[in-house]
Amino acid sequence: MVGQGSGGGVGQSMVLAPPASPPNPVALAQARIKELETGFRAWLAKQSMAVEAAVVTATNAAQGAAIGGLLGTLTSDVSSALPASTPNAAGLNPEAIASLKNAQALAGGPLVQARNFAVMAGANAGISSVMKRIRGVEDVQSSMVAAFGSGALFSLVSGMGGPNQAANAVTSGLFFALFQGGLFMVGQKFSSPPAEEVYYSQTRGMLTCLGLQKYEKNFKKGLLTDSTLPLLTDSALRDVNIPPGPRLLILDHIHSDPELTKGR
Repeated sequence: MVGQGSGGGVGQSMVLAPPASPPNPVALAQARIKELETGFRAWLAKQSMAVEAAVVTATNAAQGAAIGGLLGTLTSDVSSALPASTPNAAGLNPEAIASLKNAQALAGGPLVQARNFAVMAGANAGISSVMKRIRGVEDVQSSMVAAFGSGALFSLVSGMGGPNQAANAVTSGLFFALFQGGLFMVGQKFSSPPAEEVYYSQTRGMLTCLGLQKYEKNFKKGLLTDSTLPLLTDSALRDVNIPPGPRLLILDHIHSDPELTKGR
């Protein structure tokens, strides 16, 4: 837009940037959750191995207990049909007693299932965090070790199997480990994101918070990865064809984020 000055001269041109589109509430909430999760993981990484294992075990056990309690509520009709206590050996042979124990463990009420799932989820997550700290990598071997531990503890707590609890724990642990190892390999093969996506996760979250998701392609075109965020300048954003208004919002967001400014 061109305006006339008071002395009859022509004033400077003023270019108004188009207003940014309002952020999607769902995407905004997802970005916020992702940001909190990233911050929580960063905090855990700074703690000792024992503290990390304890926190991870407790949080995942609580999640497992909630899931198990819900499943136990849904299967309450099945568990109510089972005897409350295991008959003695005079009435049933050992194989029948073992089968009944397995059924009670798999179809117990909310409290039983909450306990079982808490043990499985908590043990698996805790052992995984320890293995990752020791080995420095999260791979199929670490996943199988964690699954073995969770399977063995599940067997001991739930009472599944026959009278030989040690053998049952080893058998259950091996089954869990093989199953988890297979899932891990399949997941790696079919669910791996494009390699370049990991370099723009923080950028994507920032743009989502600002309602500027459509400029993600500009960042990728200019190779402005997450590691370059603390170094961004107005000229760098201008070079990738981002308009003035969004440039101001992006720079203001970076300057007000302590995690990014300390990287300068």
